[in-house]
Amino acid sequence: MTRTALRGGDRGWALGAGLIAVLVALPLLALLWTAMQGSQGLWSHMMAHVLPRASLNTVVLLLGVGVLVAALGTGSAWLVTAYDFRGRGMLSWALLLPLAMPTYIIAYAYLDLLHPLGPVQSLIRALLGIDSPRDFRLPDIRSLAGCILLLGVVLYPYVYLTTRAMFLTQAGGLLDAARSLGVPRRALLRRVALPLARPAIAIGVALALLETLNDIGASEFLGVQTLTVSIYTTWVSRSDLPGAAQIALGMLAIVVLLIALERYGRRRQRYAAGQRPRPMQPQMLRGGAAWFALGLGLVPVLFGFLLPALYLGWASVERLQQHGLSRQLLDSAWNTVTVAAAATVVTLVAGVVVAWAWRLAQARRRTRMAGVCLRVAGLGYAVPGTVLAIGLLAPLAWFDIGAGEILKWFGAQPRMLLMGSATALVLAYVLRFLAISVGSADAGLTRVSPSLDQAARSLGESSGGVLRRVHLPLLRPALAAAALLVFVDAMKELSATLMLRPVNFETLATWLYADAARGTYEDGAVAALLIVLVGLLPVVLLARSGTQWQAPARPIIDEETA
Repeated sequence: MTRTALRGGDRGWALGAGLIAVLVALPLLALLWTAMQGSQGLWSHMMAHVLPRASLNTVVLLLGVGVLVAALGTGSAWLVTAYDFRGRGMLSWALLLPLAMPTYIIAYAYLDLLHPLGPVQSLIRALLGIDSPRDFRLPDIRSLAGCILLLGVVLYPYVYLTTRAMFLTQAGGLLDAARSLGVPRRALLRRVALPLARPAIAIGVALALLETLNDIGASEFLGVQTLTVSIYTTWVSRSDLPGAAQIALGMLAIVVLLIALERYGRRRQRYAAGQRPRPMQPQMLRGGAAWFALGLGLVPVLFGFLLPALYLGWASVERLQQHGLSRQLLDSAWNTVTVAAAATVVTLVAGVVVAWAWRLAQARRRTRMAGVCLRVAGLGYAVPGTVLAIGLLAPLAWFDIGAGEILKWFGAQPRMLLMGSATALVLAYVLRFLAISVGSADAGLTRVSPSLDQAARSLGESSGGVLRRVHLPLLRPALAAAALLVFVDAMKELSATLMLRPVNFETLATWLYADAARGTYEDGAVAALLIVLVGLLPVVLLARSGTQWQAPARPIIDEETA
């Protein structure tokens, strides 16, 4: 095969990666264009009555969640790394279980659990001999403080994962050296481990805060007016797309600030080792100290997963015994699976195209454009779903207008092709979760020696043939893990689904949202339980592969993709 043909094949992959990068960047550019169109006279009203409160609530929420996830995640990671006690192995993977609990589901569960007539307060009144809820009731969970607590106990695993990986792979030798220099064991965490783990903590906190920004269900259920909720109500309730776009730009500024703070938190933080990293030797705990450590570690698991999961199971059994599975719920489950599966397939293909174009560019030492495509492809996960949906509305409308003009030429009746269709929903999922696919494919390709590519090329294989016959078989484990993560995230996605779904099209997430909005919490328990059960799959994958050597599964803050 001639060199011209080889380069022509490479250009095809580069063009594909470029088109994918344009698709990712288009909603952000359209968001800016939409925001410049004016807000139909409502902007002054929002500035006076909506944005000050929403901005303050968002900032306080981010600060509160950031402090809580840093404390819970770092403390849990140190507990199961620095100490050895009965149940430590079980606790090390159980601390990951809240990852399976979407933020809107934990809010949904606790709203019913902690209701004045719910099981918790009813049990407390029965134990105290009090009959009326008027005589005793707990503080209302529907508050900013309640939202911070619930989001914190479900998002701390991001910090736990990154920080524990740091403790296990890098802390052993340094801690031993510190002890040999006279640092007492009780001061190791404060003086050595925490400064060492600061980059990992910064990454985990940034991931958790981006998930907090993306949340819409928990904030709305708990009565907290955030910028995300304001975007949704501005577009849906007031039909003010430019105003919603302007608020979305403010949220993007917060995203950029979070990423900048994460980079600042790990500036000049580098670690080099001349030999294989050695984990620290945990201190053995016995008797009461061991039981106290186990109980302390189980607290976030109890409140972040076990209590809401048990409630969902109990409420689902009650619902199924009384009414069985409704046809509408089955339809919602089918819609969820089909849309998530389609998005997974497209996301994997697009991720492989971008990662393969990057590898070909590295082989030719022309990495500038391919590097830009790789970084742009990873932007979607850092953008909240509500912001992405607002940015997509204008391009979808432009496409439908252009397609309508073409249909007129052929004598057909113009109609909407993408706007309000399942295809638009799939596109939103692909752009949002493409970073997972790109990161997994790129990591898998990096493990394959370039000599295999050269050998295949010398035998006359094209670039596509090398990918199909050499790399794809080797990429199956990485792509399978990426497919699982994308599928589960697509099933759980609420923000973008609420804004882009077709009319009378429900997924499990929107079904649950509608039931919670109506106050019929028991009707959504089955949908919530199904989402949680599916969400357990990537948690099991993390636990089986060994959390001690795992980086965070969502590569949005990595320097190669952010």
